[in-house]
Parts: sequence; C-alpha cells; structure tokens
Amino acid sequence: MSMFCYQCQEAAKGTGCTVMGVCGKNETVANLEDLLVYALKGVAEVVTKGKIATETIPAVNFELINSLFMTITNANFDDAAIEKQIRKVLALRDELAAKISASWGEAATFQVGTREDMLAKAAAVGVLATENEDVRSLRELVIYGLKGMAAYTEHAYNLGKENQAIYAFMYEALAATLDDSLSADQLVALTLKTGEFGVAAMALLDEANTSTYGNPEITEVNIGVRGNPAILISGHDLKDMEQLLEQTQGTGVDVYTHSEMLPANYYPAFKKYENFVGNYGNAWWKQLEEFATFNGPILFTTNCIVPPKKEEIRQRIFTTGAAGFPGCTHIAPDANGKKDFSAVIEMAKKLPAPTEIETGKIVGGFAHAQVIALADKVIDAVKTGAIKKFFVMAGCDGRMKSREYYTDFANALPKDTVILTAGCAKYRYNKLPLGDIGGIPRVLDAGQCNDSYSLAVIALKLKEVFGLDDVNQLPIAYNIAWYEQKAVIVLLALLYLGVKNIHLGPTLPAFLSPNVAKVLVETFGIAGIGSVEDDVQLFMNA
Repeated sequence: MSMFCYQCQEAAKGTGCTVMGVCGKNETVANLEDLLVYALKGVAEVVTKGKIATETIPAVNFELINSLFMTITNANFDDAAIEKQIRKVLALRDELAAKISASWGEAATFQVGTREDMLAKAAAVGVLATENEDVRSLRELVIYGLKGMAAYTEHAYNLGKENQAIYAFMYEALAATLDDSLSADQLVALTLKTGEFGVAAMALLDEANTSTYGNPEITEVNIGVRGNPAILISGHDLKDMEQLLEQTQGTGVDVYTHSEMLPANYYPAFKKYENFVGNYGNAWWKQLEEFATFNGPILFTTNCIVPPKKEEIRQRIFTTGAAGFPGCTHIAPDANGKKDFSAVIEMAKKLPAPTEIETGKIVGGFAHAQVIALADKVIDAVKTGAIKKFFVMAGCDGRMKSREYYTDFANALPKDTVILTAGCAKYRYNKLPLGDIGGIPRVLDAGQCNDSYSLAVIALKLKEVFGLDDVNQLPIAYNIAWYEQKAVIVLLALLYLGVKNIHLGPTLPAFLSPNVAKVLVETFGIAGIGSVEDDVQLFMNA
C-alpha cells in the first residue's frame, strides 16, 4: 500500500484508505501528514522530558495546535504547505532540545533533508508502525481526539483565549503515544483524560465566542439570495467571519455563510452588518454543485474542503488558517493577526450574484444560554408530558447514502419528541416541517460541532433541575452521526461526562479494534445504528 489512513468515517471498505483518500488527499499528502504528527510527538517528548512550562513557549504551542488542525480530514491538501510545516516544527523541536541535557528518543532526534527523505521516513512512522492492533487503536483514538481538541483550541486562540493546561495535556498525551511500556488499561485511562480536556477546550471556545460576540439568539436565517455580488464563507472560524464582514462594509458585496458557518447568523455582534444576508446551500459534501451556482468567491476558514473538479471553481476558492489546497490562494495573517481579504472582495465585485437554489428561512440559535432562558417552558413541557424525550442528533454529515437514515429517523420520531443538534449533521433534518411543541421548535440547533458543549451544559442543567443523581436518568437519547476528528473529541468528552448508551453511525470507526470496541460497548454502552423503525422503538422504550 502507498498510504494508510482510517481517521474518518468514510475510510475505504470500512478499514482504511490505502491508495488515495476517499476525502481526496493523495498518498503524498497522507504520508506527509503522518510525518508531521510524528514530528509533533518529538516536540512533545522534548517538552515533557524537559519539564518545559507551556507559558514559556507560546510560538511552539501555536504550531502544535495549528499542525494538528492541518491534518484533520478535508482541511489541507497542499503538500508544499505540509512540508513547510514539518520543517518549521522540526526547527522548533531542535531549538528546544538544544537547551536541555537529556536522552532523547528517535522522534525527538530524526532529521530529514529532501522531500524523498520525508516520504521514506513517513513510511516507517505512520499509523501501522504500531504493530499491536489494540495499542494502535487506542493511540490513534487519543491522537484523533487531540486533533479535534486542537481545532477548538485554535479557534479560541484566535479570539485571545488560552488555557495552558490544555497545551500541557496535549504534549503529555502525544508523548505517551511513543511509550511502549503503557498498558491497554493506561491507554484507556488516557482516552478518558483526553475527553476531560476536550470538555475544557470546548468550554474555552464557548467562552471565547460568547464573550466576543454575545450569546447566540433564536434567529430566523434567510436561505434565499439577494441580487448583489457575494462571498460565501465556509468552515468554523468566527474571527475570520468578523474580519470579512468588517472589510466588506460599503463595498456592495454581500456575505453568505456555508455549512458549519451557518451558526454565525445566531450571534448578536454579527447582526449589525447589513450585508450579512443569510446562508447558502447545505452541508459540506454538496459544495461541488452549490459552488457552481453561487458564482462568487468562496473563503474556507477551516476544514471541509472537497477537492474542486473544475479549474474555474478552484480559482474562486481562497483558504486561510489551517486550510489549504493546491492552486487556491491562501491568505495568511500579518504579525497582528489581521487578514487582508481585499482580493476576495475584488473578485466578488467582478462576478455575478448567486443563483437562487432555495427560498425560505431556517431557525437556530438554541445554545445553552438561550435554552436555559427557556428552562421553565421546557421543564413544564416535560412535566406535563408534552415532551416525552429529547434526542441528541449532533455531529457531522457526509455523502454516503446510508446517511439518509438520519433524515428518515427525524421524520419517524413521535411528535412529542425534540431534537437537540449541533454540527452539520443538522442539514439532514433542519429544513423538514417537523413543527413545534407549545412554541418550542422540534429541532433545536445549538450551532457548530464544538457547540455540542452546549448540549452537554443543557443536559447537566436539566439533571440539576430535576434533582437527578445521574445524567443518564434524563429523558435524553443520543443518536450521533460522525465523520471526522472533531466528532471524536466530542464523543470522548461525552464519555468523560458519564453519558452512556450513545449510538454512533452510520458506521463505527474503522480505527476501533474489536477488543477496543468491546471495551467501549461493555463500559459505556456504545452501539451502532440499525433500522429506523427498530431504533425509534428501542430509544422510546429505553
């Protein structure tokens, strides 16, 4: 095989991509990403062995999270950018190690010269370098959780919020994946600790978002178009959203959100921009057709890129942050973190307005502050039996036909149930006419994938209000769709919080070995999905 990757739900044949990623990354990108992760393990060994305080290495901390973010599924397909990042990380590693007298392992000392050297080294240190299947599974579970954690931590960083304990844990955990003396039980404990810091990372980002832009509000979002030239902004980074809106004021250019950027519409601070006019399209995997009809430039702030097939569309795509694609213009920040989006704006002015593909409005903004403000109404609906059960259907969408299950499941739920959602999984059902219960919409969208934290906060608040000892005693069921590594950290966070009996689909992760999957099933009640009819009955009777 020329590569091996099984970090996402679409891993080929349910086992792993060995020639080219289903996501579109080629073997060179896949192998360079493996080497970048290995280089980060070397940095982690130096930091942990050297007992270096994270407060003293801010530049290294940023490159840690940015590098991990670059390796998330659908984030960066640019082999040159990844090679440059490897060299940067190795230089930082060597600079740190030179100040410390210690015995280093191979990850902390290896060197590479040419691209060929890199690829040869990558072949020796990739996922399959760990021969024991169960150890490999647990190590990768931790690493994928760290990738998701890094994404959320970087978004918070961009808004001026940091937590040094998160950085310290990330170094500790990466270094632990090099330690062959750790038992399976110790690695299982490490996965739960990863979940603990996943909660901390999502709380940090929630604080960053809400302290900067206000608490999300119940909002009707336009899904039609106006007649002005426009920019489509995709991904997750709200700081990029703010800068784009500031720079488009008075230009005659409208801004629309796409996919996971939809929840930007819910924040009070963004509502003052008259040219911020709504959301265009659906989940990330439909972008090939929807970018064609949008007509204007597209700005990717993070992952969720589908390799464009047409050169014309590629020329309209701009990337920033951890995102990247060959042939697309990448916009880097200046020394003060400011990004110049003038090239995007000037392109928009020269291109036609978006072609309308749908009309109407969708409702969102049900993050924890908003739902808790409605707590009396919600609690009364539960006590009177108007709401029998809540279904957490957060997570990711994807292109597999099997994901139609989630639309059918939402349609099949009894009308006295409410869906709590976050992430792009919502596009499977957020436009369905599911109605409301006493004015409470039956789909409550908390926001982006990281806003799954809001759903956890809501659950813990309900547990407190109802005077329960265990969050699992609540009338809440978990039927979660996953795709990539941000969903992995959400899962580990829920497990850390004690949530049990989570159903995960449309397939269980390929990186779970049979023995590791058995531990998750027996300890936490993790399960897959079945037929819609059987699952609805199972959940309603639980």
